[in-house]
Amino acid sequence: MNELKTYAIGVDLGGTNTVFGIVDAAGNIVAQNSIKTQAYDTAEAFVEAGMTALLPLVDQVGGIGRIQGMGIGAPNANYFTNAIETAPNIAWAHDRIVPLARMFSDRLSPLDVQRSAPFPIHMTNDANAAAMGEMAYGAARGMKDFIVITLGTGVGSGIVVNGQLLYGHDGFAGELGHVIMVRGKEGRLCGCGRTGCLETYCSATGVARTAREVLQNTDRPSLLRQKPLGQIESLDVSIAAGKGDEVANEIFQFTGKMLGEACADFTAFSSPEAFIFFGGLCKAGDLIMRPIEEAYNKAVMPIYRGKARFLISELMNANAAVLGASALGWK
Repeated sequence: MNELKTYAIGVDLGGTNTVFGIVDAAGNIVAQNSIKTQAYDTAEAFVEAGMTALLPLVDQVGGIGRIQGMGIGAPNANYFTNAIETAPNIAWAHDRIVPLARMFSDRLSPLDVQRSAPFPIHMTNDANAAAMGEMAYGAARGMKDFIVITLGTGVGSGIVVNGQLLYGHDGFAGELGHVIMVRGKEGRLCGCGRTGCLETYCSATGVARTAREVLQNTDRPSLLRQKPLGQIESLDVSIAAGKGDEVANEIFQFTGKMLGEACADFTAFSSPEAFIFFGGLCKAGDLIMRPIEEAYNKAVMPIYRGKARFLISELMNANAAVLGASALGWK
């Protein structure tokens, strides 16, 4: 690390929001801003809005000359090509390859007159970025084998084996959210084009859909009926479950069972020391975590039973994905 360049930029590009953070060498986010990911028709418009959000942060720390580099965590981001490749949940990238790192570098490089080379920007999958942050600053400190599962607009995963992130030969290994859990016509259609993916049931979007389906198919009383059916979100399920609502708790039991069974299958692949969950659903605490662990221990092969820990991210309030992405910026 260049001692004169004491900051890195970390970008968490999610399906709903994109967060820009300036991070110091100790892992503190010293400045932060965000934009709506889906508010733009084109990647060019997104980059323009991103620059508008980012440049004031850069000015706060003394200008681009103080920045070592930038890391971006994004859905379907390829670590090898530094591009987003056909991300199903992003309107301006769902059917094309977007060289986002180069697009931002082209805008930032002219501002850094002291640097002879292009401004360095690297990308990785958003869940991989969260795993990097967790390993450096959070619940995975000291671990060499673990899986981070992000429960947001989709279901992402960052797999660390023997201290190294798993990328595969093409940069796209570890899409555990697209493991098929319900086969055949009964499976829900996923944004990836297949049916029955874990993401369609266990993402925040999937939990809200489960809630709507349950309420449509029963006349049981529930606090969830206080909102119009089409406006129910996963947060409403969490709130209702916390108040003891039976229907909401059954929705979490269904979701947790599916996640636990999926984790049992993942264990047969890499035998992780821990599963670390990140995202808004985790705020439900034991209401979601207990059924995950119970289902896991029922479904996992006996040789693995009782070995893996099930943890909630220690960095949700500090934005693990921004911290993890910033680690790419120090390279």
